[in-house]
Amino acid sequence: MKKFDKEWLIKLRKILHFITTVLMYSVCLIMIIVFLVFVVNFIDKQYNLKSGKNKKDLFSAYTIVSPSMVPSINVLDVVVTMRVNSPEDLKKGNIITFNSTDYRYSGVLVTHRIVDIEKTTSGEYLYTTKGDNNNTQDSSRIGFDEIYGRVLFRIPKIGYIQYYLSSILGWVAIIIVPAIMIIGYDIYKLVKTLRNGDDKVKKDVIKKEANKKKKKEGRFKK
Repeated sequence: MKKFDKEWLIKLRKILHFITTVLMYSVCLIMIIVFLVFVVNFIDKQYNLKSGKNKKDLFSAYTIVSPSMVPSINVLDVVVTMRVNSPEDLKKGNIITFNSTDYRYSGVLVTHRIVDIEKTTSGEYLYTTKGDNNNTQDSSRIGFDEIYGRVLFRIPKIGYIQYYLSSILGWVAIIIVPAIMIIGYDIYKLVKTLRNGDDKVKKDVIKKEANKKKKKEGRFKK
C-alpha cells in the first residue's frame, strides 16, 4: 500500500509539474508579447511625435469576446493587429479591428471582415464589414480613421489564461496552489533526505563505537 501511495504521489507531482510548467510558459509568452508590443509601439510613437504625426499604435492585441467571427476567430482567441498607414492598403477579405459606429455598439472595438469598399467623390474611403458568423452585414459603414489595424494572426484560446488570471480565484487555482504543492513536495523530499543523512551518521557512529569495543575486547583476550 505504501509503495502504491508513493508511486501515486510521484505521478501526481509529475502531472502538477507539467501543468504548472505549461501555464508558466504561457504566462511568460503573454508577458513577452506584451513587452515586445510595448517597446515597438513606444519607439514608433516617439518617432511619429518627432515627425509631428499622431498615429495609432503600430501593433495591438485584442481578446475576442463575441462569436461573430467563428470559425475564423473563436471566442477568447487573441488577435494581433498591425496599423494600416494608407486606405489603399486595405482589400476586400481583410479582417480589421475598428471602432464601431453602429448606434448599438458605439465606442466598442469590433473585429470583422471587409466585404465592400467604396470611395466617395470627395476621396474618402468607406468600408462595409461583416462577421463571418453573422447573417447580415454591419449596419453602418466605417471610415479609415476608425480602423485600428489589420489582423496579422490569432493566438487560439490564450484568452482563457488572461480571463482566469484576471480573477483572484483563477490566479490562486492556476498558479498559487500548484506552485505551493510542488514547493511542499520538494521541501518534503529535502527533509526526508536530511533525516536519512542523520540516520546514516548515527549508524556510522554506532558502527565506529562497535568496532572500538571489539578492538578493546580483542586486546583484553590476548
